Amino acid sequence: MKIQEPLIIAGDRAKGVDIRVSVNGGGFMGQAEAARIAIARSLASWTKSSELRKNFIAFDRVMLAGDQRVSEPKKFGGPSARRRKQKSYR
Repeated sequence: MKIQEPLIIAGDRAKGVDIRVSVNGGGFMGQAEAARIAIARSLASWTKSSELRKNFIAFDRVMLAGDQRVSEPKKFGGPSARRRKQKSYR
């Protein structure tokens, strides 16, 4: 259902379009989100319809804008972004 949302919102504009999406990495929900974003962006650019873009944004802004969350970069002094080496004073 998550992947079909852009097609349902587009309605008749999505007819006559062949869609093939290939995703790699992440979990199954991350791949579903990536496919959903790819379909919505391609339909918006293919139809060049401002009304369709407004409908996508009204339903869910992430369809066109993407998810802004990224992993935190690793810092010095530890093996990961937040974890540090333990100190022992005794």
